[in-house]
Amino acid sequence: MLGFSKTSNYEIDERVVNNIRSLGIDMVKEAGSGHSGIVLSAASIIYTLYSKFLKFYKDDDKWLGRDRFIMSCGHGSALLYSTLFYADYISLDDLKEFRKLHSITPGHPEYLKTPGVEATTGPLGQGIGMAVGMAISQKYLSSLYKDTELFDYSIYCMCSDGDLMEGISYEAASLAGTLKLDNLILLYDSNKVCLDSNLNITFNDDIEKRFESMGWKVITSSDSVEDIEKAINTAKESNLPSIVIVNTTLGKYSSLEGTNKAHGAILDDEEILSIKKSLGVIEVPFSPSEESVSYFREQISNNKEAYDLWQQKYNELDDSIKSELDDLKNLNYNVTLKNIGFDLPNEGKESTRVTSGKVLNGIANEYKLFMGGSADLSSSNKTYLEGEGDFSKDNYLGKNIFFGVREHAMGAIANGIALSGIRVFVSTFLTFSDYLKPAIRMSSLMGLPVIYVFSHDSVTVGEDGPTHQPIEQLIGLRSIPNLDVYRPADANEVVGSYKAILNNNNNPSAVILGRNSVELLPFTNVGEVENGAYVVKKEKRKLDGVLITSGEELSLCLEASEKLLDKNIDLRVVSVPCIENFIELAKKEKEKIIPDDVDIIAVERSSSYSWYRFTDKIISINDFGISASLDDINKETKFTVDDIVEKIKDML
Repeated sequence: MLGFSKTSNYEIDERVVNNIRSLGIDMVKEAGSGHSGIVLSAASIIYTLYSKFLKFYKDDDKWLGRDRFIMSCGHGSALLYSTLFYADYISLDDLKEFRKLHSITPGHPEYLKTPGVEATTGPLGQGIGMAVGMAISQKYLSSLYKDTELFDYSIYCMCSDGDLMEGISYEAASLAGTLKLDNLILLYDSNKVCLDSNLNITFNDDIEKRFESMGWKVITSSDSVEDIEKAINTAKESNLPSIVIVNTTLGKYSSLEGTNKAHGAILDDEEILSIKKSLGVIEVPFSPSEESVSYFREQISNNKEAYDLWQQKYNELDDSIKSELDDLKNLNYNVTLKNIGFDLPNEGKESTRVTSGKVLNGIANEYKLFMGGSADLSSSNKTYLEGEGDFSKDNYLGKNIFFGVREHAMGAIANGIALSGIRVFVSTFLTFSDYLKPAIRMSSLMGLPVIYVFSHDSVTVGEDGPTHQPIEQLIGLRSIPNLDVYRPADANEVVGSYKAILNNNNNPSAVILGRNSVELLPFTNVGEVENGAYVVKKEKRKLDGVLITSGEELSLCLEASEKLLDKNIDLRVVSVPCIENFIELAKKEKEKIIPDDVDIIAVERSSSYSWYRFTDKIISINDFGISASLDDINKETKFTVDDIVEKIKDML
């Protein structure tokens, strides 16, 4: 390839773009799978962003002052990795290992797997939600540490037609517009083709009008570096979140150009050679020109100056602020229940959702880097943080985020906030956890300690009926790897649940709470919750069996066990607030709680599937609920104390 000495800058830029394209299609060919179409269509977008705008420093990829880039269209990973090679994050050998076992260049971008990757993406639309969460975090942090001038970074997100077909993207974009998140720029690879067909068969939305109606600045551009640069500059001058619509051609330069077949095409050797000749690049696989690499790295060399200036400001801070920022950088969320004030009920009854609200308020009052909100249900979930302010376009220092009825985006936004180093919770009714499930799965994949607070935990919510009465949701959540699900029985176990959750920075948790008031039980234990299960009531004379249960069913089992003792059936009662933690206990410890050689009966007002790993003797509800009073529901579902007593007698 010719040198760069006699060409204009934009001509050089386009040559570097072609080298990035070449590397991308080489990767897909070497792996035997991947997505060549987006590599060829969108290389100019990502190159322009990284070489001319994105503030980053490869030797400190967790630098707090860096800009964030999320590739929401994660199927474009070959394009991202090619660019990360040019940015000196990864090597050519890493590119050759694309999609291979244990490589750092997996099929879709993975957080903590590849240097320079900010978030795991692939499920379309999730990245847009996470970008909004990062934008919220930047606004909060820049307001909280306004005297430091250290949090002036921007958030960029690249998306595809598929991202904008997913409903989550509009939930997130709507909230971003409402909050006037002018630190957020969405780069839309608009190639008018999806996997199955041309886009006009499935997607005729007027994107410009739609985003304008949501309070966004809309800018259109060709796919030239010069035009994209102008468009991003215009976006950065706006006081609104911006979307740059870049009109591209899927599979550009290939024989499949502009067709849906280009999306996941594996180009053969002859096709790749033809494309490389058209691009004017070296034809040997994985051979970027030295000139292109040198030019790209020269373009980004001023990032070192920005980094050094930031470090200079950081070094001038008080040690206490430095410590906070170090925790933020290293995702050491550093929140415990020690020294947190809240009042437990000394007598009478209190619902677990109310106790949870007290704990959340105590945490928020003590810790700066703690925030969250609800999907328009904070008064029901008891999650409003009193005196902490409401996050809005007029107050970016508020800790209460009003997500509106946008559960799916709420979960993805929470992931973006957690990725920014802030401890975050989000909340809705348990039955609506299904709306968040893809985002919860992403929390679990990335190991982000998002706290999901779900109230109204069973059919005992009553008159609202089966649409609001969860049955299968608990097993759905419990089936997600790396998610700890806590269903506390009373105020003590609520505190124990949060204690365990806050001690864990490595995975998300769900707290399942009841609406009904329950007594503070005499033998529940804050400290035992972290073990997942513990004995609440021991057998009196001989062990005839063990009742295992969770939530408000614990008091039901205790009452039933007393009635059965009168019938000479002596049962141990075990509370299991967190199945996942109990499974992790050593075998000997588990056997002390639930022996192997006795009858075990599980009792829970939900699907039976949670309990088959322990026993096939299960008292549960495997049908939808009914609209009725609490007493009538218990009678209809045969969950009165007398019903439970009779069922246990039949099972033993």
